[in-house]
Amino acid sequence: MNLAVRALCIALVLPLFLAVSSRTVAQAPAHTSAAPTVATVPGMPPVPDPLNLYSETAASKLSPALVHDLPRVYVPHIQSNDVYVIDPATFKVVDKFSVGLNPQHVVPSWDLRTLWVANNAENTTKGSLTPIDPRTGKPGKSVAVDDPYNMYFSPDGKSAIVVAEAMKRLDFRDPVTMKLQYSIAVPLCGGINHADFSIDGRFAIFTCEFSGTVAKIDLVNRKVLGYTQVIQPGRPIKVVKGPDGRDQEICTTWKGMPQDIRASPDGKLFFVADMMADGVHVVDGETFRQVGFIVTGKGTHGLYPSRDGRKLYVANRGSNKIHGPPKGKGGVSVIDFATQKVEATWMIPGGGSPDMGNVSADGKWLWLSGRYDNVVYAFDTSTGEVKTIPVGREPHGLTVWPQPGRYSLGHTGNLR
Repeated sequence: MNLAVRALCIALVLPLFLAVSSRTVAQAPAHTSAAPTVATVPGMPPVPDPLNLYSETAASKLSPALVHDLPRVYVPHIQSNDVYVIDPATFKVVDKFSVGLNPQHVVPSWDLRTLWVANNAENTTKGSLTPIDPRTGKPGKSVAVDDPYNMYFSPDGKSAIVVAEAMKRLDFRDPVTMKLQYSIAVPLCGGINHADFSIDGRFAIFTCEFSGTVAKIDLVNRKVLGYTQVIQPGRPIKVVKGPDGRDQEICTTWKGMPQDIRASPDGKLFFVADMMADGVHVVDGETFRQVGFIVTGKGTHGLYPSRDGRKLYVANRGSNKIHGPPKGKGGVSVIDFATQKVEATWMIPGGGSPDMGNVSADGKWLWLSGRYDNVVYAFDTSTGEVKTIPVGREPHGLTVWPQPGRYSLGHTGNLR
């Protein structure tokens, strides 16, 4: 093998475990430049524009069912076990209420009628989900579930997918009652947390924060298809014999920390934020191989498409540590989906720690929690200027509501 190639970990990744059958590969739909109609899984809404799966989340496409929902930003706080409510018109906190232990994310339901607060109650058995009525902005009675670090929804809307991080498990539950339907164990995915879905709903890719890998999940046959290591360019690699008998290149001296993940508008690629690599890996969804890397900023964490589906806003937390210091070198990188280039960088004056959030319904503001600074940031998407709002202790996965779209795949508002 060429030594120069072996010196770089570029677009060469490790399938730590791969169980993709030839039948599964043969059934994979072909994506061509002619943009054929997408054959979705049964029950999933159709894809109107195969070249832009975000077409229905444009600023002009707010569902009529949401017109009476309060315009609010809901901010969960890991340490103070509560949610602050911000009026986006005034940029002021207008309410707050207690929820369960260690609330991590506020997640819109598949039908857009409930906002669920995922309280994972770290290191205990007291996990719960707290519903919020978006019409009133008030919480309801919490439902006990195991370790809900994050939550997603199956593309057909039949299941809530509770990401039980500590248990390395995905729990599929009734999306209303949260009664357990079935589980998929993901034993080699340490720190399983964020996900995005294929354009046709056949599979999802989850990030494994503590394993330095991503996991591909077959949602139709309910099984793990494989794991792939994401690698920062320039890291030393070695060749090993993989489980399928082929030579594979891996990094043995460095392990990344994958965080948020988002699909490209055409659904072919997945962009994976890596808090240790200070950038975004690009993974081909069908081949499940890394095909690129984009340098962004220190502590790359959250990923949010613009309302026109042309840009990807990248929150750089300002630290490579899980518990970082305040006033870090935090900011936002703006990636052009088409060119995979950073076209703008918005640094926070005086430093900060932008973490998770979403884009306002009109696309004019990017709202992000300031994880280590106990604030919320509102970035003007036309200028990059930022407003800062003091909130509670360790804000995390805030959501902006309402948002355009037909249905929610979960997290802080992965709508389509």
